[in-house]
Amino acid sequence: MIKRLFSKTKPTPAAATPTPEKTPYEMIGGEQGARIIANRFYDIMATDEYAKPLYDMHPQPLDRIRQVFFEFLSGWLGGPDLFVEKYGHPMLRKRHMPFAIDQALRDQWMYCMNKTLDSEIDNPLLREGLRQSLAQLASHMINQH
Repeated sequence: MIKRLFSKTKPTPAAATPTPEKTPYEMIGGEQGARIIANRFYDIMATDEYAKPLYDMHPQPLDRIRQVFFEFLSGWLGGPDLFVEKYGHPMLRKRHMPFAIDQALRDQWMYCMNKTLDSEIDNPLLREGLRQSLAQLASHMINQH
């Protein structure tokens, strides 16, 4: 888990936040860290009753969507732009328009993501920065009021 990757040493204040020299992708452990986040997120969604409406709108099995989310996270976190290379610009709002996304679904998505960040990201500054950025992204997906 990502926490285990970073729990051996306490980061210095300068090393605690992303910089042009060190991206969030690198701080979480690169490909392995991004994959852990994507998988943990969907594990929570698939098993937590609160997120059942969100889970129910995803295609089953979740294997493909886990991979696509990992590819998106890779580039979004500052690593290889795997999603863009395969599918083009993310255009997330446009890609999500076929799905009725309201505040409740956004909150379920953030619930799963917050649980993921809490369990997988040990660095509090990085965790909170990701939480804030992902919350903005999730709110942008709302297309039903």
